[in-house]
Amino acid sequence: MVHVRLFRAGLVAILFLSGLVAVGTPSALARDTALGLVTTPNEDSFYQPPYPLPDGPPGTIIRSRPVELTADPALPVPVRTWQLLYESSSALGHPNAVSGTLLVPTSPWNDGPRPLVTYAVGTHGLGDQCAPSYLMRTGREDELQRIGEALQRGWAVVVTDYEGLGTPGVHTYTAGPAEGHAVLDAARAAQRFPGVGLADSPIAIWGYSQGGQAASFAGELQPSYAPELAVRGVAAGGVPADLTALAHATDGRAGSGLLLAGAIGQATAYPELPFESVLSTAGKKAVPDVATSCLAEFTTRYSFRYLNEFTTVRDLLSEPQWAARINENHAGQRAPGAPILVYHGTFDELIPFQVGKQLADDYCHHGATVSWRPLPLMNHMYASIVGAPLAVSWLGDRFAGAAPPTSC
Repeated sequence: MVHVRLFRAGLVAILFLSGLVAVGTPSALARDTALGLVTTPNEDSFYQPPYPLPDGPPGTIIRSRPVELTADPALPVPVRTWQLLYESSSALGHPNAVSGTLLVPTSPWNDGPRPLVTYAVGTHGLGDQCAPSYLMRTGREDELQRIGEALQRGWAVVVTDYEGLGTPGVHTYTAGPAEGHAVLDAARAAQRFPGVGLADSPIAIWGYSQGGQAASFAGELQPSYAPELAVRGVAAGGVPADLTALAHATDGRAGSGLLLAGAIGQATAYPELPFESVLSTAGKKAVPDVATSCLAEFTTRYSFRYLNEFTTVRDLLSEPQWAARINENHAGQRAPGAPILVYHGTFDELIPFQVGKQLADDYCHHGATVSWRPLPLMNHMYASIVGAPLAVSWLGDRFAGAAPPTSC
């Protein structure tokens, strides 16, 4: 019975974060209608980048189009919305194309340039149909509620889809440098978008869970990768900063499907890693399934499984090549270029609390200005809810020029 309760608790948290527990709400019919009217990314030419890519720096807009959102509940303020396809860089620094969404409140902003938040979503899955820019149009993007808290402040928000989520190729899930580049280049694209007055906007970076990893890496990479961006602060919650610790915590448990997805993402980001050659018969069936599925689907199918069931090696992540790349994706090895808020639930069942605490300690060690906020009694799901107004308030203080508090 304990095993069943743990499974249900973990699965509910995962389903909540994927935005799929709301399917039974009264507006489900409207969302299903929108779903049928919106072309999926793999069939939508907007997501297909030209070859070769245009000759431009990261953040160059390849194309854009206005879109209508389907939000439940409705966004707190009216907004104008566009989808963007923009240039970015892979984990290895190779040029790529990434899709995203820009949301700008229709209300005027009269106090200098309108602030811009580049928002990083949590785990959605690996299939193109899981892309936030698609889900926002079909009413299935649960994180619009958190994004709405920033929009209510009058801030513009740009939301990346990350590499390979919507656009061709497999999503490079858990590859911190690729995620950080996509987040920073989304801000660049938003500032270059004509007619919305964001060219000189101060910027904040915000994300939770996978988005926390993306936000952390964006903050760390910004001084060298995008030094021209005026980043005022970074808010990173529920961060899977230590992928090795996360693997030990999830292998064989309710979130074990995330571990297989992470291995797929790492192998995609770093093609030299031995992966297909070491897949077992079960792995050869599971990998293409996970690579084309969303979070709730592969978590339901692959919970309480061990990674070594899918490979012919005993401990894939300890293999030398894998261990080296996993270490490169360990957040906290350098200071972010702006003050950072790190928040984490003390009862987080997916990403151990100590991982978040160690991230804050590591940033302090590197001389960063860190605000560490443990959220007592909160698991992964509830920390995302409780942490959202905390993050927005903290970022508001950074936009206002208030001196950041430090926990170091």
